[in-house]
Amino acid sequence: MASSLQDGPPNPSFAIRGPKPIFPRSVSTKEWTRPDTLCLPVPPRLSANAAATLSLNERDFHAPPIPPLSFMPESSNLDGSEAIEYYRCVASVLKKDGQILCIATAPDGLVYTGSQSNVIRVWKMPDFVELGQIKTKACVVVALQVENDKVFAAYADCKIRVWQRNREDGVRHVRIGTIPTAANFFRSYIGGKDRMMKHLGPVSCLAINIAEDILYSSSFDKTIKVWRISDFSCVETIQAHTEPINVVTVSEDGVLYTGSDDATVRVWRRNFCSGGRAHSLTVTLPTKYSPVKTLVLTSDAAILYGGCSDGYVHYWLKSWFSGQLQYGGALAGHTHAVMCLSTVSNFVVSGSADLTSRVWSRRVDGVHSCVAVLRGHRGPVRCVAAVPVRLSEEIGDENCCTLCTGSLDGVVKVWRVRNKGIQQRDGLEKC
Repeated sequence: MASSLQDGPPNPSFAIRGPKPIFPRSVSTKEWTRPDTLCLPVPPRLSANAAATLSLNERDFHAPPIPPLSFMPESSNLDGSEAIEYYRCVASVLKKDGQILCIATAPDGLVYTGSQSNVIRVWKMPDFVELGQIKTKACVVVALQVENDKVFAAYADCKIRVWQRNREDGVRHVRIGTIPTAANFFRSYIGGKDRMMKHLGPVSCLAINIAEDILYSSSFDKTIKVWRISDFSCVETIQAHTEPINVVTVSEDGVLYTGSDDATVRVWRRNFCSGGRAHSLTVTLPTKYSPVKTLVLTSDAAILYGGCSDGYVHYWLKSWFSGQLQYGGALAGHTHAVMCLSTVSNFVVSGSADLTSRVWSRRVDGVHSCVAVLRGHRGPVRCVAAVPVRLSEEIGDENCCTLCTGSLDGVVKVWRVRNKGIQQRDGLEKC
């Protein structure tokens, strides 16, 4: 019969004779300080005989190159020049809608949230009070876009539904169409044109070029469809990637960016000429062999950020002379895939499957630093959006921002972050 841990091991040489010794704990009264240099593990040195026994493959092995990083070490969290005055959760709402899959903000301060249910909830800022609902028979809202007076929502049935916003008497949403329309199906059946059909896979993302009256939709069927908003007709189908497409975004000058599981970001430009192919590929940006889950542009389209499944946020800088994108580095800090990104002012916000959101501050010299780690969700952070309307106490302060995060735990949280650049630091607040 095997002896238990209390009886001790069967070998008497390991038994402790006499009373059990008491080992006093040493307590240090000095605060730990970060060393000036980062200590990395040094591989052990091998003797000549040991080195000779190594195989050719082991001797010629080289570690993959590490992308240049632009982040603050986790031990220090914040540097002295960019300290956080506070970052706190001001609201947390849980509805019986299942997972929160998408968030969109309107210029007038309304926030739209989509989930696994058939309800799109409308919230009013800054109090984050529910103002109304948009209901349909279809369930699972996978993508949302709000532009001017229209709301575009993509559902799991591969269709996009459009509502007209009316704010004369409160907030009213009137359904004005479905993409693709019944006429599109009829014409595609008669003419056999695939460009009239809906996506063959789930829609993953939406983007709007309001100047050209165009709606872009990306899908897991590896295509990008171009829809004319005026009549909801499909004008082009782009065979964009070799793997499912996760994200699509467009700049104000009409440049289209797509990210895919094939670990590339592709840049497209629209050719104003007749023909079936109006968009042409201009450049392909690799992302270090990691699938691209999300993309976001700064307001001036000078920097493109891409969140990847390796936990890095890669970014590219637009050259002022040539207009070409050049790789700038990567923001490190997340331990799991980066699932969503948003930008506002000089802040970059990333949500991850590691249950956290990180707020990065971009200085004038281009250096990024992590100024806040927002914790509180019990599931992966699926979507994040920066609210364009500032709260009353934030008016005139460009170092403040209000964020909305949605998670697969079904909770929507509102955060307030302020970066004052003063020598003080508050603790992290959970909500």
